[in-house]
Amino acid sequence: MVDLTTAEWTRREDLAQLVAALGAENLRWVGGAVRDTLLGMPVKDIDAATTHPPETVMARLDEAGIRYVPTGLDHGTLTAVLDGGPVEVTTLRKDVATDGRRATVAFAQDWQDDAARRDFTINALYAHPETLEISDYFGGLADLEARRVRFIGDAAERIREDHLRILRYYRFQARFGSTLDEEGEEGCAALAPTLKGLSRERVAMELLALLALPDPHETVERMHQRGVLPVILPETGSEGLERLAALIAAESAQGAAPDPIRRLAALLPAEPRTAQQVAARLRLSNAQRKRLSRLADRDGPPGDPHILAYREGMDAARDLLLLSGKSIAPLAGWQVPEFPLRGGTIVERGVGAGPEVARIMQAVERRWLEEGFPGESRVEQMLAEELSARD
Repeated sequence: MVDLTTAEWTRREDLAQLVAALGAENLRWVGGAVRDTLLGMPVKDIDAATTHPPETVMARLDEAGIRYVPTGLDHGTLTAVLDGGPVEVTTLRKDVATDGRRATVAFAQDWQDDAARRDFTINALYAHPETLEISDYFGGLADLEARRVRFIGDAAERIREDHLRILRYYRFQARFGSTLDEEGEEGCAALAPTLKGLSRERVAMELLALLALPDPHETVERMHQRGVLPVILPETGSEGLERLAALIAAESAQGAAPDPIRRLAALLPAEPRTAQQVAARLRLSNAQRKRLSRLADRDGPPGDPHILAYREGMDAARDLLLLSGKSIAPLAGWQVPEFPLRGGTIVERGVGAGPEVARIMQAVERRWLEEGFPGESRVEQMLAEELSARD
């Protein structure tokens, strides 16, 4: 594993200022930044845990002239706005009560109490901000070494505290895991029905995050086999899993970036109504709903890539080609041309405004597409021929 001392973010001047404001013994870096650094992965967000209550954190940041946003004071979290990027600072917590959807917490003073309420061992690694010494209370370092995603304590108990941890387990497994944790697998399978009680937005967030990973197919297939996927996406069958595998292979072969909505479309049957129902159930955005529905409206080969891009737009064309296993190479560096004929031009040639203008426009456009988007002179010739045919 990578040594934390080699990570550039640990040497940020603005982080040193934050440490000075709160005190090195009262703060630890925790979570994704520590985990991902040790794995040699890029670090996106930096989180800190502190023994100070929120009011003390705010007072000290005010005194140090560090701006902050009270992003979650009820749970002890505020965000320090630093030059190098925001840092979430959260007071140590311990669970008081949980119901599978939300937790009631109390502030704590013990680092291990805070670690014990986290989901996986690899997320409960705390690094001292100056020495970068790691505090590992539950064997997270060994699990990182083995690429094993393991719940802290009893897996079933942790899942009952927050049912979303089932989906988080599979997302982390797809991202980091190679060694399966049997207890975790059994707990997720046994408690899969509890996912029905979660908000649709939370389910959609985790599902799309999973599908956005480089290659989640094996994990998604295991979710299906263990009865987890049918709870949140019952429309997916073996054919959908095969389409997902084929799509991921096509994306990889053609250098296309992973896209969760495209991959969700692969999991679903080619039925716009079904796609609309899934989009509504997952509370997707309007843009996501529209896109998923369009990608479900596919029937047979997509045809000429350039014509497809002209009619559907470049992004939709790439999606449809990838979903069908066709090459997107013809679209590389190609700009969608604009049809160089307007209805006013036809009217100027003596055709009365109305349906006849639209008919001629469509006839010329059809020929223009068939001939591969020729220039204006050829379009003029086509128009003349269509007008002549009317006489």
